[in-house]
Amino acid sequence: MQGNSVIYEVKFSLLPLPFIMNKIYLLLGSNAGNREVLLQEAVKQIADNCGEIVVESSIYETAAWGMENQEAFLNKVLQLDTRLLAEVLLKKLQAIEDNLGRQREVLWGPRTLDIDILFYNSDVISLPDLKVPHPFLQKRRFTLVPMAEIAPTMVHPVLHKTIAELLEECTDTLEVAKWS
Repeated sequence: MQGNSVIYEVKFSLLPLPFIMNKIYLLLGSNAGNREVLLQEAVKQIADNCGEIVVESSIYETAAWGMENQEAFLNKVLQLDTRLLAEVLLKKLQAIEDNLGRQREVLWGPRTLDIDILFYNSDVISLPDLKVPHPFLQKRRFTLVPMAEIAPTMVHPVLHKTIAELLEECTDTLEVAKWS
C-alpha cells in the first residue's frame, strides 16, 4: 500500500550475517563450584545459543593466574563456528556466564565460569568491552596449552607467530596438567 510505509533503522553491528561463518576460539575456565560440570554445561549452552562447536581441547588444571590465593582452575579451549558478530557473541557468552552463577566482583578473582574470546577469525578488535585477540593470551600457559592442542599452527594476527611458537616462548611458569 502506498502512503503506509514503515521505516526501519537497522544497526548492522548488532545483526548476524547469515552468509558469513566466523571461526572463533574460546577459553572456558572455572574455579568455584563443581568446575567440571560447569564447563560441561557451558559447552552445552554455547552449542545451543552461539553456533557449532567444531573441536574441544582436553580439560587442564592450573593454579590461578593474576590473583594466586584461590582455588585451581579447570580450563579448556573450544573452536566455534558462528554467524554471530563479535559484539553479539560477547553478549551471549556473558549471559551464559551469568546463567551459571558468574559474579563480577574482583578482577581475576574466583568464578564459577569465565569465557574469553581468544580469536575471532583473524580480526583485531578494540572496543571498550572487547579486545581480540585476547590481550593476555601469549602470557598465559593455561591458555596456550589447550589452544596448542587443537590449533598449534594458527598464527596470531598481531604477533605473527604460531600458537606453538608462542607456547615455546611463554615465560609463565604455572604448571598446566591435563585433567581429562
